Amino acid sequence: MFVILGLLVVVVILFGVPLWMMVVYNQLVTLRNLVETAWAQVDVQLRRRHDLIPNVVETVKGYATHERETFEKVIQARNAARDATNPQAKAEAENALTGAIKSVFAVAEAYPELKANQNFLSLQGELTTTEGFIAQCRSEYNDSVLTYNNTLQVFPANTVAGLFKFQHREYFGVPEGGQREPVKVQF
Repeated sequence: MFVILGLLVVVVILFGVPLWMMVVYNQLVTLRNLVETAWAQVDVQLRRRHDLIPNVVETVKGYATHERETFEKVIQARNAARDATNPQAKAEAENALTGAIKSVFAVAEAYPELKANQNFLSLQGELTTTEGFIAQCRSEYNDSVLTYNNTLQVFPANTVAGLFKFQHREYFGVPEGGQREPVKVQF
């Protein structure tokens, strides 16, 4: 009886533990891939936003040529946002870019003929739509990060995560001291 029980324990240890580790490892890989896919979607929308901004600036420039400093700040903010590499840096740069975009639209308010321009209205609509997509993708990314990070931290999955060096991921959020209310683009 004890021999059979001992044999059963040995079989469970030899086969059960590696099988369990394989299942947990695969779950962690799947969650990590979901985080990376969600980040790629955020990046796609941010690139779309970055591509729209020069068109908006050029359209407004045609009407407000004396606002050169405002336009330069927008382009600098766009370049900084495009070059940011991790979620924390991206969040900070994107918040700065949002502020710069607001200044362009504040300039546009002073030019009624610009606000009636079809190209400007089209760009305005695309930018508004893109801001919505960014918010949605950001939320999906942060949800993926939450699930992934929770799995990394709970026992017994944390033992497998530590063994295979799975890394904690950053949220794409508002940096400390940053804006805590929804981004509003005023046209």
